[in-house]
Amino acid sequence: MNSTTSAPAVVKATPRFTFFRQSGWMMMATVAGGAFMWAVHPLLQKPVDQVQLGAITEFLKSFIHDPLPKPVYGLFNALLSLLVIMSIPGTGLQTIFAQQAAAAIDDTSERQLRGTVRTVLAATALIWVIWVVAVFALRKNIISALNITDPAALWIIMLVGLPILWVPVLSGLLQGRQNFLLLGWMSILPGASRCFTVLLIVRILGAGLTGAVIAVLVGAIVPLVILLWRSSSDLRGPREPVPWVPWLRRVVPLTLGLGAITFVLQADMLVVRKFFPSQSGFYSAASIIGKALVLFTVPLAAVMFPKVVQSAARAERTDVLAQALGATALMGAGAALFCTIFPGLPLRLVYDSSYLVIKPVVPWFAWCMLPLTLSNVLINNLLARARFAVVPWLVILAGVYCGTLVLVARHLLAADQLTAFTTIVQVIGGFSLILLALLIYFTWRKK
Repeated sequence: MNSTTSAPAVVKATPRFTFFRQSGWMMMATVAGGAFMWAVHPLLQKPVDQVQLGAITEFLKSFIHDPLPKPVYGLFNALLSLLVIMSIPGTGLQTIFAQQAAAAIDDTSERQLRGTVRTVLAATALIWVIWVVAVFALRKNIISALNITDPAALWIIMLVGLPILWVPVLSGLLQGRQNFLLLGWMSILPGASRCFTVLLIVRILGAGLTGAVIAVLVGAIVPLVILLWRSSSDLRGPREPVPWVPWLRRVVPLTLGLGAITFVLQADMLVVRKFFPSQSGFYSAASIIGKALVLFTVPLAAVMFPKVVQSAARAERTDVLAQALGATALMGAGAALFCTIFPGLPLRLVYDSSYLVIKPVVPWFAWCMLPLTLSNVLINNLLARARFAVVPWLVILAGVYCGTLVLVARHLLAADQLTAFTTIVQVIGGFSLILLALLIYFTWRKK
């Protein structure tokens, strides 16, 4: 009697399951990294006597220094916004390298990828040197405009400029090859490194603002070192000449498109620091809570991008945009609703009770950021499909937004704090809606 045994069937994960599994990990990694980044702010602002740990609180008082004064805390957040704006030349690089790495399916394209990586790392280093020289030449104006009390903090922030230009290149390689496991860890490590360094240098050693920006530098260097080690094969070995004209035709629109979104997200903090320096700490608190909604949904766009690139290259239909857009809308609206019902809760978690004065601004910030979260998904979809017609309009919109923000802030100098900050947030919300409408039109218009 013959008997046959059949091998167990192998069940392959469906594309939808894979998308949500990878998105879930990236979301968890982003939440963990965001939690560490979030923890930096209570470390900088929470007095020890508000830590309800009984006898441990008394022990902590013996060696924990006082938090940063509110105006200095506002300056710290303004320097972070300046740093993000400095990173705009590298904004499109993660996207373009994700696209190029996803399309590197043979030996020739792999060698071209190596050549591109090495050349771009050298070019971004040159851009960083230009940034440093420009800031040195304009240092008096910058120090005056931002009311910088410790010039050393500005120069430490400039040192962070090189890692933030290199990390997108190397992260793009991970994203394009869909190595989301390591990419997720790269979301966790910057926040964890920054958090523990702030605890050691600022609160234990009492280094103040300088220590806080040193923590930012440490948080930038740690992931860079790991990425350089992981990408060693792309930094060595044979390479092919790169057709730079087509490459630049892709990277320039990507940089301008994503850079416009970044500018809209960050410019308000610099404007508030210039016109309301003594109150900028309060605005920072509401800003961090509101903008966390945008950063919380970024992983969905990161997972979506290489999948859209591959589906476009293969002329295949995909519903990944609908999945990412629907999930982003649900999570963003849920978070905004939470901030509307409990506006004081996130403030109490991070800051002392004096910050509750800014509580009425928190719901405004949350809802005004929601269109920006959806815009981030749509711009990533358009750029992944190389549909760049929207980019000039985004740049124009960002310029008009900046001019409007400055004019409104100057007009509000005599207004009370809540009125001024609420109006500024409403300006952000208005331009975010215009931005979303523009991207909706370019996404679903007939070609």
